[in-house]
Amino acid sequence: MSIDTEPTELPRIAIVVGSTRPGRRSRLVADWVRHCAEQYLDGRASIELLDIADFELPLLDEPVPAAIGQYTRPHTLRWAEQVGRCDGFVFVTPEYNHAMPASLKNAIDYLFAEWNDRAAGFVSYGLTGGVRAVEQLRLSLAEVKVATVRSQVALNLFSDFELPDMLEVGELAPGGHHGAVLERMLDEIVDWANALRGLRSRASV
Repeated sequence: MSIDTEPTELPRIAIVVGSTRPGRRSRLVADWVRHCAEQYLDGRASIELLDIADFELPLLDEPVPAAIGQYTRPHTLRWAEQVGRCDGFVFVTPEYNHAMPASLKNAIDYLFAEWNDRAAGFVSYGLTGGVRAVEQLRLSLAEVKVATVRSQVALNLFSDFELPDMLEVGELAPGGHHGAVLERMLDEIVDWANALRGLRSRASV
């Protein structure tokens, strides 16, 4: 007799706000992604927001490596609970000095098993679209067993934002082509998230 272990709930996709800097634009971008995802994936996925600023993670302070899975700090346990309940992620990240923000790398390093066999895509922004931050992110996420999709939204500060004053957050005004790329990326994330949920279900039997 075969047992059906395939999950029946909608995949849960979290939009991760990847910067904690005061005056950040990442929340502006994340809200746009969330709005688009909720409309486009209606009935196909559950969408939520994970803002790492809300978790107040200090510079990694766990005494045991994350791969051991023995978390001791209350902030780690809270972060692990929220990440572990997700099936996929959209990482929203700026590019700071040719790299991802230190706060985002720190948030990734806190956990291990909670990232395993999940899917992820990227929406980046910066003077060159934030693409170099994503190149770093792909490497770090591969090490914690996250499957990253090919399609990526890269927003340029000069052409996709209205910034009369660079010291202000400004407004997001993405070019029309970004919407189609975002939808393609979301399709890829949901497909991979569904496939990897099955893998995790079989591994836990």
